[in-house]
Amino acid sequence: MAWPYFLDCDRFFASEQEGCHDPLAPLRARQEVAFSNLSPDEPSTIIQFTYHSNAQMYNVLKRTAAKCSHISRTYSIGRSTEGKDLLAIEFTDNPGGHELLEPEIKLVGNMHGNEVLGRQLLLYLAQYLCSEYLLGNQRIQTLVNTTRIHILASMNPDGYELAAAEGHELNGWTVGRTNAQNLDLNRNFPDLTSILYRNRRIKRFRTDHIPIPDSYWFGKVASETYAVMKWIRSVPFVQSASLHGGELVISYPFDFSRHLHEERMFSPTPDEQAFKQLARTYADSHASMADNNTERCGASFIRSGGIINGALWYSFPGGMSDFNYLHTNCLEITVELGCDKFPSEEELYPEWLRNKEALLSFMESVHRGIKGVVKDEEGYGIKGASISVRGIRKDVTTAEDGDYWRLMNSGTHIITASAKGYSKVSKRIYLPAHMEKAGRVNFVLKKVPVQPVGPDYHLFLSSSLDTYDRFDPYNHFQSYGRSEPGEPREPREPGMGGEPGMGGERQEKPWWWNYFTQAGVSAPTWLLRNF
Repeated sequence: MAWPYFLDCDRFFASEQEGCHDPLAPLRARQEVAFSNLSPDEPSTIIQFTYHSNAQMYNVLKRTAAKCSHISRTYSIGRSTEGKDLLAIEFTDNPGGHELLEPEIKLVGNMHGNEVLGRQLLLYLAQYLCSEYLLGNQRIQTLVNTTRIHILASMNPDGYELAAAEGHELNGWTVGRTNAQNLDLNRNFPDLTSILYRNRRIKRFRTDHIPIPDSYWFGKVASETYAVMKWIRSVPFVQSASLHGGELVISYPFDFSRHLHEERMFSPTPDEQAFKQLARTYADSHASMADNNTERCGASFIRSGGIINGALWYSFPGGMSDFNYLHTNCLEITVELGCDKFPSEEELYPEWLRNKEALLSFMESVHRGIKGVVKDEEGYGIKGASISVRGIRKDVTTAEDGDYWRLMNSGTHIITASAKGYSKVSKRIYLPAHMEKAGRVNFVLKKVPVQPVGPDYHLFLSSSLDTYDRFDPYNHFQSYGRSEPGEPREPREPGMGGEPGMGGERQEKPWWWNYFTQAGVSAPTWLLRNF
């Protein structure tokens, strides 16, 4: 059997007689000749539609950022279990920081290491945005100048290496799916959906910005999951797409069924209509996804037009999309790109053509609904103010400078802005059916004396709002996290104290620990001091 042609087989074989044969070598030779004839100062949109190793991926991202340094930069959100960089690239007219009223969007690929098409499409997209911007493409320039776009091509580089070692012809549906700890990253996020279902009938329970339960940190938290959670919390993302493979459909939250024993049950979020519009935007712009006559991969999506509620398709807890929605302002959809998780290189260019317009349209769709700034009477932005929409039990909160974005469909809405220590202000707005950009709705709040509340209210808040900022509160991930010999441990998060006596190697929990974690309540961590 010949060595997989997309690997650097020269490292393992000395000659063709030993099996090192690359059938695409003539094509690559022609591409290299074409590249050598290009002037480095002359912009051109030429993309190599081949697979990239992790090293090649990093190189492409860094070269792209260097080529378009005035609109892009690369940065690391963390490291994988085996220490590989989780390298992201951003595009905006002022890279490196958030701009007032500029929406932020993220695209994540390769969460499952053997689902590689999304990884490649995002690499091509990064090169396309850079080159077309330089070539004067007005559509791309408008998109980049008005949006901050973050692209994480590979969330699971460790898993990708395992999948790539087998190649597209041999790779099954499982090899490389998980990370190096054998954890499925799309089942590894905090299960906030169960907390919502248990408490949704409580009058004051917030269905947004649900805090991470302390018990979560005593389970196995992947390095990749930890890095993405910190990333999501640090940037005010408005919308997101996670690119997968294995089907041809768009799914949207909730991914976990509202009934524990129903594996397929329609489980909508309060933003059901907004999610459907997001999913429709991608599916309708795709070459074949919305066509009911398109050949699928086993599941039946007839009459759905290529979109489906996640839990109605199949239910699972701990997904990234549900976490985005319940813990932050971000609305994330899951894009299943096709039946073949690891297509041949010959299919990469056709797949780019099928998905290019859908990716661009999805990014442009962030400019809908409303946006604005919440200020006090002195003109200062109010951080953490809540923006609520009557009839939708899900608020968004303002960013550092008081700006916010709220994805909504057309119609008449009652919008209310509120913040602790300030009066509430409500406005009635009308959004036309076809808006080219988000409507501007600003608020000015007056300071008012903080009203005393009853003891029951404080007890309720102590388990919800007051704990939202608690991230890895006992420093468990850092204390027990895997580190290479001789490597210094990552510094502790500012303002996050560690639990005394919890250092050293991570210990197995006693037999009774699962009773607390399965119940979803805060486990008595103080009892672990004797274990």
